[in-house]
Amino acid sequence: MTSPLPTSIKVREVGPRDGFQNEPEVIPTGVKIDLINQLARTGLKRIEVTSFVRADVIPQLSDADAVLDGMSIPDGVSVSVLVPNLKGLERALERRDRFDEVNVFLSASEQHNRRNVNRSVEESIVGAASTLARAGDEGLRCEAVISTSFGCPYEGRVPVDRVVEIASRLAEAGAVEIGFGDTTGMANPKQVKDFFSVARQALPGIELTAHFHNTRGQGLANVLAALEVGVDSFESSFGELGGCPVPAGATGNIATEDLVSMVEEMGISTGVDLNLLLSAVETVAAQLGRPLGSHTLSAGPIDWQ
Repeated sequence: MTSPLPTSIKVREVGPRDGFQNEPEVIPTGVKIDLINQLARTGLKRIEVTSFVRADVIPQLSDADAVLDGMSIPDGVSVSVLVPNLKGLERALERRDRFDEVNVFLSASEQHNRRNVNRSVEESIVGAASTLARAGDEGLRCEAVISTSFGCPYEGRVPVDRVVEIASRLAEAGAVEIGFGDTTGMANPKQVKDFFSVARQALPGIELTAHFHNTRGQGLANVLAALEVGVDSFESSFGELGGCPVPAGATGNIATEDLVSMVEEMGISTGVDLNLLLSAVETVAAQLGRPLGSHTLSAGPIDWQ
């Protein structure tokens, strides 16, 4: 059943972490800091800035401490970091004064989870629960992200009941927000509507966040489908950067500027200044020296005059 569209949505910008982690060239720390500072002044209220993973796993994010120390974030902007496990959280807690939220992650499908983190789903749930409990003790807001929520390239369709069961266990462990990832762009709008209709009933009181990739060009259609069943929280990445390290061909997240442009034209408020956001994205494109996947960056904002 279609609900009235939200009048506003929350957007978490994940480009500084999710977007940059898949770039083959090392992005200088100073460039990351300058970009985060720009993004934090566009009206975005939530930014995922880095991850406390091992440097040998994702060298691009080995400068997490320096990024946190160097950035300048206005009041009212919530900073989050991704932590892969309890050890990563303990590292992050050394910089506790520099961020507000932590994100943990796992996959809904066994094969993707094993290829991504070399653990079973059950092992990851247990580990995430310990991490969430520790983060909660520190007064941090906790989100859990479930990858391959809408389909797995190795196992095919992932049952909604399995995803909801995982989400329920993570919520019991302390996650107040669950992000559902279309990790390799396999979702379609009907599936998204059906999925969130079930999830909203099964997870009362939990903030449900949609994390769509545009691998097959369906990302914004899936956003509309989620809006139509009342979802008002989304994750996106500037320039359509990002993607899943496994498998090959899993391209980037929906572009934040495309998301903002679409919903603002629909009368849904994001609080984001699109021109300031595009200026920040142009900085990234110049640094990378290549065109990005963003449509709004190419076409510009809609001018009705």
